[in-house]
Amino acid sequence: MLTRKQYELLNFINNRLESTGVSPSFDEMKDALHLKSKSGIHRLITGLEERGFIRRLPHRARALEVTRLPENMGGQIKGNVLRPNFEGGTTGAPAEHKHLPLLGRIAAGTPIEALRDSASEVEVPSALIGSGDHYALTVEGDSMVDAGIFDGDTVLIRSCDTAENGAIVVALIDDSEVTLKRLRRKGASIALEAANPAYETRIFGPDRVRVQGRLIGLMRAY
Repeated sequence: MLTRKQYELLNFINNRLESTGVSPSFDEMKDALHLKSKSGIHRLITGLEERGFIRRLPHRARALEVTRLPENMGGQIKGNVLRPNFEGGTTGAPAEHKHLPLLGRIAAGTPIEALRDSASEVEVPSALIGSGDHYALTVEGDSMVDAGIFDGDTVLIRSCDTAENGAIVVALIDDSEVTLKRLRRKGASIALEAANPAYETRIFGPDRVRVQGRLIGLMRAY
């Protein structure tokens, strides 16, 4: 799932490439999205790049290439340009929604004690989550900002006890701490990797970490 700002930036880059063949500058992107600094553009581009929507062309200044556009994400493709529909659902049909338990706050930084209070719920379009059991968590901290996950975001999690190498997971450490990190297997050890250079990768024995779910999307209020 892309955030609204990621959609807007992807549209802007794609439109500029279609019309001029040259990707816009960071200042032009900042102005187009009404952001105050270029650091926000850097984060959005990193998020789009990690999700496979754009790539940076080597040895060329400010060169970006749009590699794909989202489909079946509540928007329409007109020509080769995405026209997002943020008013709810796909065009011509009301969206179906599911209510997921909102289990509390999860640390994207220093791990916090696991929360199991499911008194709250969050409404999510069914198309975002598919089959299986899911739940939502509110992000606290900034260690995953380079993956496009910010403090206050609501992350959507598919319940599972295993995940592929490189997936962003909810990890339970020593049955008492929970954190949102990228999973890396290093031999017999498990590394929980931040997406922010200010945070160190933490490495644990395999018996100390249990996967509680895998990130499949996020929601953000503006």
